Amino acid sequence: MELLAPAGGIEQLRAAVRFGADAVYLASDRFGMRARAANFALEDIPAAVEIAHAAGVKVHVTANILMEQGDLAALPDYFRALDAAGVDAFIIGDLGAAAIARRVAPRVALHVSTQASVANSEAARVWYSLGASRVVCAREMSLDDISRMREDMPADMEIESFAHGAMCMAVSGRCLISSYLTGRSGNRGHCTQPCRWSYTLEEEKRPGEHFPIEEDDRGTFIMNAKDMNMLAHLDALRAAGVDSIKIEGRNKKAFYVASVVNAYRQVLDGAPVADFAPELEAVSHRPYGTGFFFGEAEQAPNYDGYEQQAMHVADVVSADLETRTIVARCRNRFAEGEELEVLSPRVPISRVVVRNLTWLPDPTESDPDPAPVPVPVANRSCGIYRFSVGAGVGACAGSDDEASADVGADAVAVPAAAGADAGTRAGVDILPAAGDFLRVRRFRRSARSGA
Repeated sequence: MELLAPAGGIEQLRAAVRFGADAVYLASDRFGMRARAANFALEDIPAAVEIAHAAGVKVHVTANILMEQGDLAALPDYFRALDAAGVDAFIIGDLGAAAIARRVAPRVALHVSTQASVANSEAARVWYSLGASRVVCAREMSLDDISRMREDMPADMEIESFAHGAMCMAVSGRCLISSYLTGRSGNRGHCTQPCRWSYTLEEEKRPGEHFPIEEDDRGTFIMNAKDMNMLAHLDALRAAGVDSIKIEGRNKKAFYVASVVNAYRQVLDGAPVADFAPELEAVSHRPYGTGFFFGEAEQAPNYDGYEQQAMHVADVVSADLETRTIVARCRNRFAEGEELEVLSPRVPISRVVVRNLTWLPDPTESDPDPAPVPVPVANRSCGIYRFSVGAGVGACAGSDDEASADVGADAVAVPAAAGADAGTRAGVDILPAAGDFLRVRRFRRSARSGA
């Protein structure tokens, strides 16, 4: 099965490619369903395609908003530009946009977005007759539904299915709540996620008096869907006829993309699920479920926030094996003496202990060659730091009180995940490489939890 990863910006694209995606999906600054993502300027798409193709990774571009009449005039030139950039597929849910794409850019494959709600073989056949080579099946389909559709649709037409990430309280993501409540249409890429908000009842003759829908006096998050997690069921997806599994998350950061892609890549390549399931707990997520694949999807009515088992603290810029030093860009606070976990592609989690932590100030006009500054804590967001490393001691990362004291009253140290305690990488004395991520084990739950 193809592993299809989100690329909400250039950092996410590089992470997806490096950590094992077979293909990425992204949007330009128009016509995509995730307008709040960084996305790509149209003139930057060729460079993004070049990065992906150099690694043998395909690029799918979304043009999956519900098109209005005023959008049509810009579509021919838009699709021609993407064709010239070398993209491999368009993800489109609108019949008119699909017709234009096939007419002006016939080289580019047409993939039918989940917004089209393809849930049966006849619908798939119609799209196939219009030139589509793949359908992203409706999110409401069970595995049995997908299997039956597979049996009666064209043999050379592919099925793509979401396997991980956020779910919408709507038919295949086609929701009107955001537009109704805020004037910002989710179907045009501007969803405000009102299905995650807390709701109470108000009786007509008692204005201002709110009654919780459930016993929790904070109200209830009655439309809050669980995040999908199908890591343990990849064989079932394959058996149902799914050709490509898709990770949701074009609004997510590069660390999230790398962590999730790495877990799915490893399991697809034969690693035990138990070794990498904890990696999906490490990143920010809502309670997990399996969507509609095995029956009705479950909601999370008592919880609208996120939790995570690990905190992303730095990105590796460079490493020197001879001097055993790492140069890293700070993303969150970490300290001298703290043990960090290293997330690298296709290898077990390794650990390093921070020694001789030094801040490397940016050059300025008045000080073009600033001296390094020894510091006890790295706490300048996006600042560059250098430190030497000792071997991991095998203890639970983030277990010392000083290291965990800075993350707030709702954060505590937790044990390292199963399968994550690999010590050094298979006994080989190597350091992290540029593009790796550093994290510490700190549990965090968002403040909006109703639990």
